Amino acid sequence: MLRLLILLLTTAKFGKLLLSAGSMLLTIWVYTAIYGLPFAAGFVGLLLVHEMGHYFAAQQRGLSVSLPAFIPFMGAFINLREQPHDAETEAYVAYAGPFVGTLGAFAAYFWGRHTDTDFWMALAYAGFVLNLFNLIPVSPLDGGRITQVLSPRIWLIGAPMLAIVFYYMPSPMLVLIGVLALPSIFAAWRYDPASPEAQAYRSIDPSTRFEYMVLYLGLVAVTALMTFHVHEGLAHA
Repeated sequence: MLRLLILLLTTAKFGKLLLSAGSMLLTIWVYTAIYGLPFAAGFVGLLLVHEMGHYFAAQQRGLSVSLPAFIPFMGAFINLREQPHDAETEAYVAYAGPFVGTLGAFAAYFWGRHTDTDFWMALAYAGFVLNLFNLIPVSPLDGGRITQVLSPRIWLIGAPMLAIVFYYMPSPMLVLIGVLALPSIFAAWRYDPASPEAQAYRSIDPSTRFEYMVLYLGLVAVTALMTFHVHEGLAHA
């Protein structure tokens, strides 16, 4: 039994699974001190659903990807060991996270409606807000990685949106995201669609661009409407 345990602990895949699960449990423990165990576990569960959307989409496109890692107050992330080879693949992997995450929020919402409990409605609200925030069109957020399939210049719209969110809800996490977004904003400012690099990476059929535009705007509309709807319901509860 001891040899088996040592073998498991020294196996790379098991170590990565242990790291992912450990970071998730640590995040739940930290959030429990603030929100209580049920909400902490539920919220981290919604983060997991969101990240697994990215994870399975990356695997589907043949990309080497790590299991999700969690950081308290920062969220969660997957690590792509190889970058997408074209803009459409990047948009596909990016879209899968908020799409699957929104389905998770809907599951909490419908269960909350079925059981008539504010807890599940509050969890659904957190899920819709989480995914709506991630759809802000500026890299490194998912919205920026989706909209780059149209043009990186859209990031110049997302940057002030991020600043507005920070004005109303200041947080160290937003400061970090803003810092990480700076290189992307500069790249968007200097972007030349006629450059060989841009032509090679973004050689995409116009119908595919239109499809992603519709999917992106549709998901933004759904998450925004549901955020408002659930918030109004909780305010009048």
